[in-house]
Amino acid sequence: MLLKRVIPTLLLRNGSLIKTVNFEKFNYIGDPVNTVRIFNELEVDELCFLDISATLQNRNPNYKVLSEIADECFMPLSYEVELKI
Repeated sequence: MLLKRVIPTLLLRNGSLIKTVNFEKFNYIGDPVNTVRIFNELEVDELCFLDISATLQNRNPNYKVLSEIADECFMPLSYEVELKI
């Protein structure tokens, strides 16, 4: 039998973590690097970051923020952004 895995999905908007209701009414939650440190201590199985502002702004992923997150992260990490082609 497979074990249950804990994979938090975190929303990034302009380099900050946010919480939304139907992707509207953005509420600031905090800094992504500090959040990664908390999830390291909680020993989650994986982290998933969704950059929800990159598509709207028609820009590439924020590699600076991604690099800072990856330097602190001690578990598998995914970073997703939908690019317009």
